[in-house]
Amino acid sequence: MVEIAPGAQQFIPPQADTLDELRAAAAGCQGCELYREASQTVFGRGDATARVVFVGEQPGDMEDQKGLPFVGPAGRLLRRAVDDAGLDPGHIYLTNAVKHFRFELRGKRRIHQTPDRVHITACRPWLVAEFTQLHPQVIVVLGATAAKALLGPTFRVTRQRGELLPWPAAAQHPEDFQQVPVDSAGDTTDAPPAQLLATIHPSAVLRADDQDKAYEGLVADLTVAARALT
Repeated sequence: MVEIAPGAQQFIPPQADTLDELRAAAAGCQGCELYREASQTVFGRGDATARVVFVGEQPGDMEDQKGLPFVGPAGRLLRRAVDDAGLDPGHIYLTNAVKHFRFELRGKRRIHQTPDRVHITACRPWLVAEFTQLHPQVIVVLGATAAKALLGPTFRVTRQRGELLPWPAAAQHPEDFQQVPVDSAGDTTDAPPAQLLATIHPSAVLRADDQDKAYEGLVADLTVAARALT
């Protein structure tokens, strides 16, 4: 278990004012040891003006190979749930709390391993940087790792899933998300108020004994998010 990591902050360009600039810089991130074994950094993708931002745990094996988040089985299930909940897939942004794939090699197979707190902490500056460029109405947190990254280690998805929370007031460190840039000169303004909703990760649906019931629960939560849009 890794106990310390230098963190991503030193790899974030201080004057970056677009998601594309952040994405390019993230390709060289060595903020924790995960970059050594992963194929590449998997940064967020989607509409820069998205009304809904989804935050997951980390890229999986297929995402690591393709360099895009949510393109594996869990991503395909999420896309179906987004459609069933009435959300517009063209106006969402998808990202992860941790940008490199953490895995254990078993033979030729790469088996997913949950990121440790040190990985969440090390990668958190990228998430903060993404949010400075995004102005969503609703943030959907998918699973426990993403919830810990944004809401702190005491938050439990099982207790508060499907509940709309004020954003950024609900964040563990609201001050990280309260200011957003308005120009390249460094001027900032208050972030527009939004809401946050936590639910299960789509991979949990795939692992569930009763997948139909788990999927219905995910869609029900996303429907709450859809109805919160103005």
